[in-house]
Amino acid sequence: MIEIPMKKPPMRLLAPCLLALAGLLPWHPAPAAESLDSCAGFIDAVPATITRQGTWCLRHDLSTAVASGAAITVAANNVAIDCNHFKLGGLAAGDGSTTVGIKATNRQNASVRHCAIRGFHTGIDLTGSGGGHLVEDNRIDQSLVYGIRVSGDHNRVHGNRVFDTGGVAVSSIYAIWGTADMIDNIVSGMTTTYAGSDPQLYGIFFFGNGTRAHGNRVRGQRVANTNAEATGVRAGGVRQSISGNHVAVVPAGEGWGLVGAGAGTTFCRDNHVAGYVFDGLRDCDDKGGNAIH
Repeated sequence: MIEIPMKKPPMRLLAPCLLALAGLLPWHPAPAAESLDSCAGFIDAVPATITRQGTWCLRHDLSTAVASGAAITVAANNVAIDCNHFKLGGLAAGDGSTTVGIKATNRQNASVRHCAIRGFHTGIDLTGSGGGHLVEDNRIDQSLVYGIRVSGDHNRVHGNRVFDTGGVAVSSIYAIWGTADMIDNIVSGMTTTYAGSDPQLYGIFFFGNGTRAHGNRVRGQRVANTNAEATGVRAGGVRQSISGNHVAVVPAGEGWGLVGAGAGTTFCRDNHVAGYVFDGLRDCDDKGGNAIH
């Protein structure tokens, strides 16, 4: 029998493995780099308008000082914007800006992923008569009025982080608003300087028949030093469900934790609600497991 000699692996590769097996180092596979191979094109300057379907990518941080319009306009169906975790900034336009970070109107199947969108009037706006939109794994911060806004049918808003929405003299502020399933999002930090009667802070306000808000966390709606009224999660459709959410105001302040569209049409289960003075659970059928503090 002929023996084939086996080469020993270099010690620089073998040593980490031996240490991991010995319990001295944690063992993790090497992280894979994000590929740009699937990109139909790149957005290298803003404002930009996308007129062809496919995945359009950022490959570096972008910013604009335009005070109206949109930084990125989606003007075709079946377009995905993938920021590859780069920043799209609009802070330079100031508190009077009406600019949208990423906007699509009357379009089908728009997707926005992996974006860090900062300082616009509205971070992401996919509205009009279209639908089939996906807003996923984005960080939206310092939006003036809306963090995320979507409308149409068959939409999903999933795994986003929306921070520090508001801070301007507007009577109603929305971190996430839309006709969609709202799943596993984080909303933290909302306020308004509006001096009129009863300004409203909405963490998540969702619509649509049969949609649900599940696994979301809403916190930091700062109502203690203003006359604002906060709502953690509010439903505005038919046969909706609100489940597994955690909503809290610390310190306690005026507002409502979970608000349904009416008894018999909204169902609430397994939610944790804390700090809302007016009511923890309103206009929603209590299906059990809700903890109201």
